[in-house]
Amino acid sequence: MLIGHWMPKLVRPASSGLAAFMLGAIATHLKVKDPIKRALPGGFRFLAADDLSDSRRRRLSRHRRETSAIRSYQRRSPLRQPVLDKRRKGGSGRWPTTSSETDESRRSTGRAASPVVAARARTTGCSRDAGGMAPPLPRPPIHQQAPLLVKMFSDPQPVLDQLRAEYGPVVGLGFGPAKMAIVGGPQEVRSLFTRPVEDFRWNHTFNALAVVVGRKSMITSDGDDWARRRASVQSAFSRRRLNGWIPMILEQADAAIDALPAEGTHEIDLYRVVRAAILEIVVRAFFGESMADKAARFGELMQRPQDYLELPAWKQLPHPFPIGKRGQAKADRRAFDDLVRQAMASVRANPSGDPNDVLEVLVDDESVSQEEILDQANTLVGAGFDTTAASLAWMLWCCGLAPDIWAALRVEADEVLGPPGHDHDAADHKTLNRLEIADRVVRETLRLHPAGVISPREAARDIEVGGHTITKGTLVLWSAHLCGRDPDVWNDPPRFDPDRFQDMTEDQLAAADAAWVPFGGGRRNCIGFALAQMELTLLIARLAQRLDVIPPATGKPGPVGMVVNRPRGGVPFHVTRRS
Repeated sequence: MLIGHWMPKLVRPASSGLAAFMLGAIATHLKVKDPIKRALPGGFRFLAADDLSDSRRRRLSRHRRETSAIRSYQRRSPLRQPVLDKRRKGGSGRWPTTSSETDESRRSTGRAASPVVAARARTTGCSRDAGGMAPPLPRPPIHQQAPLLVKMFSDPQPVLDQLRAEYGPVVGLGFGPAKMAIVGGPQEVRSLFTRPVEDFRWNHTFNALAVVVGRKSMITSDGDDWARRRASVQSAFSRRRLNGWIPMILEQADAAIDALPAEGTHEIDLYRVVRAAILEIVVRAFFGESMADKAARFGELMQRPQDYLELPAWKQLPHPFPIGKRGQAKADRRAFDDLVRQAMASVRANPSGDPNDVLEVLVDDESVSQEEILDQANTLVGAGFDTTAASLAWMLWCCGLAPDIWAALRVEADEVLGPPGHDHDAADHKTLNRLEIADRVVRETLRLHPAGVISPREAARDIEVGGHTITKGTLVLWSAHLCGRDPDVWNDPPRFDPDRFQDMTEDQLAAADAAWVPFGGGRRNCIGFALAQMELTLLIARLAQRLDVIPPATGKPGPVGMVVNRPRGGVPFHVTRRS
């Protein structure tokens, strides 16, 4: 997603730093030998020293010196393998994190502390240059960056974990117009959220989402346009509206379960089941009952555009022709818009007065243009069902592999929700608040498996994060995945343990709140986070109440998806409806 628009920039002379970087990445991926010496058809070639201006040559020389110094530190310092060395000596087996530990490391080894240790000692202050600027970002050696990028945009989690372990909570990748900063420490991510929104841009070149949701969506807008477009739908997510949707969510959950075979045990992909149910919920919430019969069609029209966003960057080449995956995605978006226009015409002709109809709210708002309504509708439906379905799929895996948790969810649901067929209208916000185990399961699943592994924004000016300078134009990728697995906050981070959120001290609660960021934070947080949490809580409770599930012996699968993080292969469980 994030590099969907890079490839057109490759068709430039060899002096383009972006061309050199991306062609180097492709050459590395294809295992081309001596890529710098190879020529491309048409006279284009890789970066050569003769193509550089004096200023660029000086910058490149300085970057090489910094890279060489970092590599030298890494080769010489015994802190390169601190866990192994300290355990042999009976120590704590962790990285030094304070200035006193760093100083002790220097005294004991006779060498300067590792750059990794220096990054981890950020709370004690960082050395600055004569102009008072914080030091630049630590970054891998230049020859390692292309393969790291190739891996990150196909299987990001291992690369993020590696960079966090080797370089600390803030690390740089790339150079020139392709420079990035990965921010993964909870303190550093929170500092991004508290900065003015004017410090960043979301309507930037690398935002491939604009191909699907449009340039007038609130998630691809900046400045006053963003504030106005977000405000136009903000009231749709008021607590009153959310509470009004609770009976409908339970009704759709029961309808999805009732459609499963009534007798015997069957292998069923529950991911498809819950995805369809959440789509029904989202369409009813945003368009009212009048468009409920179009839910399946909306799902079909959203599928190919979302598949397009998951393609590798070189398969997202912009072109004006109605062919290929891009052409299919645009055609489906036009068909989606036609359905929304029909719904808008129906609302204008026969307003329902339904306070829970979000589309009617948008149509009645004269400050919002028709094109903005179309982009907003696509954003709300696409983001509202696909991410929630992916999170519920992970939740099914986590709980299905923990029978005691599944049983506890069932006992709680029997007590709080009542038997299936019970009056749905009786369910309200008090019902939701009593589902305490389900709420902890939701929080723990989103900690381990956030729907968005990395989220992009572009620095609109030079900013300081974690004691390092992120320069203007850098693509900032903050990671909910890294925050949710930070060992300084979470005890045994990879373990699925919903009870970790129970009986926390004030300090533990503050640390957990800072590190739990699956919906982002600050003014640009996910506008539908409350709806998503409500859906997940009610759905996992009802599923546990009414279904017996047995996961396959293969265990929990790995993740797939750059835009939406979901389990590879779905959720193929053996399912029996509970009588």
